[in-house]
Amino acid sequence: MMMMNSDSCSNQNKEEEEEDSSENKEIEKIKISLMRTIVETQDPSSKEVDDLTLRRFLRARDLDVEKASSMFLKYLKWRRGFVPNGFISPSELENEIRQNKMFLQGLDKKGRPVGVLLAGRHFQHKGGVEEFKRFIVYIFDKIFARMPPVQEKFLVIGDLEGWGYANCDIRAYLAALSLVQDYYPERLGKLFIVHAPYIFMAAWKIVYPFIDVKTRKKIVFVEKKKLKSTLLEDIDESQLPQAYGGQLPLIPIQHT
Repeated sequence: MMMMNSDSCSNQNKEEEEEDSSENKEIEKIKISLMRTIVETQDPSSKEVDDLTLRRFLRARDLDVEKASSMFLKYLKWRRGFVPNGFISPSELENEIRQNKMFLQGLDKKGRPVGVLLAGRHFQHKGGVEEFKRFIVYIFDKIFARMPPVQEKFLVIGDLEGWGYANCDIRAYLAALSLVQDYYPERLGKLFIVHAPYIFMAAWKIVYPFIDVKTRKKIVFVEKKKLKSTLLEDIDESQLPQAYGGQLPLIPIQHT
C-alpha cells in the first residue's frame, strides 16, 4: 500500500508546474473551447460556468474532451437534484453540526484555505449517510466561498487522534470519496493525515483501492515526531492552527 512521503510531494509539485506550462495552457485553452461547445449544446445552464471550472473537469479526465464533458454534465444534473435550493442549510445538518468536527481557518503558502477534520468526533447517527453527504457539500461550499480569486484548491488536515472502532464509518468514507472524485475534481490540493492509530489502517485498506491515482498522490501520512515541521512546509506558522504549534484557533465551519 502506497503512502505519500516527501519525495512524492516533490513529484506532485512538478506535475502541477507541468500543468501550468505555456504549451499546456494553449492546449487546454483549445480543449476548453471545444468542451464548452459540447456542454452548452446539451445543457444551456453551462453558459454560466467559468473556464476554470471546465478546466478542472478536463484535467480530471487527462484532457479528454468527451470524457470531461460527460463528467461535467453528470455533475450539473447531480447538483440540481441534490442541492435544489442552491445551498445546504444548517437545519439539514443537525446531527453532523452537533459533532463539531470540521474547522476552517487560514490559508497555506499557496493561498489555499486550510480545513481541519477531527475524525475522532465522527459517529454514525440517525441522519445516516445522506446527511453526511449533505454535510460534505456544505463544507465544500463554505471552503469555496473563502477562496481567494483564481485559487481553486484547498488543504485539509485529517486528525485521527482518539479515533477508534466506534468512529469507523466505511460507508461515509466511500460516500465522501465519491463526491470528491466525481463532482469536485481537482479541488483537493493536499490531505495531511495526522495522529493515525494503528487500528485505522484496517479501515484504510478497505478504502484505499477506491481512491484514484491522482487523489492518492495528494494524501500524506505524517509521523508524529515530524508533525509541526511537515505542516510548516506548506502552512506558515501564522496560519497554522494552535493545536499543531501555530497561532490560529480552530473555528467551527458552521461559524465561518
